[in-house]
Amino acid sequence: MNWTMASPRKAPGKLRNPPKGRQYATIAIAAVIVVAAASGIYLYAPHLGLFGSSTTSTSSTSGTGCTTPATSTTTASTTVNGTYALICTNLGLIIAQLDPTAAPKTVANFVSLADSGFYNDLVWHRIVPGFVIQTGDPNTKNGGGNRSTWGTGGSSTQIPYEDTGLSNVAGSLAMASTGAGVGGTSQFYINLVDNSASLDGSYAVFGNVINGMSVVTALGNVPTNSTTQQPVTPSAAMVFSITIQNTP
Repeated sequence: MNWTMASPRKAPGKLRNPPKGRQYATIAIAAVIVVAAASGIYLYAPHLGLFGSSTTSTSSTSGTGCTTPATSTTTASTTVNGTYALICTNLGLIIAQLDPTAAPKTVANFVSLADSGFYNDLVWHRIVPGFVIQTGDPNTKNGGGNRSTWGTGGSSTQIPYEDTGLSNVAGSLAMASTGAGVGGTSQFYINLVDNSASLDGSYAVFGNVINGMSVVTALGNVPTNSTTQQPVTPSAAMVFSITIQNTP
């Protein structure tokens, strides 16, 4: 199945199709990695992905416009508000503050995946200008694999939906899922605009961008296939690594 999310123009449902049913997919860079995944349709408040395996994380990336610390200073059990995620992309660094107080299970899962290197070298497989950018599908590893499967992969851990009380405003991070009010695994999205009216109460918001929103906007402008919403060139919209730490 494919992970989708509700679109701001339509009722929350399959993120993959903002209004109707658009497939989510983003491409990363060159190598093809076959990910052990289970099928599943995810509604993202953008789109989510299937279950897949992770690889060892890379501490820093040279020549990518951002460098992340070599090791993480927080763990999945962190419960103190003030956890930061440094998302290194091909267009620069995005710094987000996570909210483990409002979304303890969601944040713990995200931190665990980030610390394991799960998000390394994945594509922003779904880009919808004026809506969201989405990533977290292991099927997009290094921009390889079958593009028709992009947006259908995830991790092996399913987490329940958390009604965090946080809103889908511009810059907020939220989990994609197979449907409104359904938990997710690894796929998440960043809102490009205020989508609170269409997505609140259906997808778990767990953080907010505090630096690098210009990078988020730039990723949202990457050329895409109008049908799949995938970047035309995978390397143009990549997540190189996500590092978790206690300070921004």
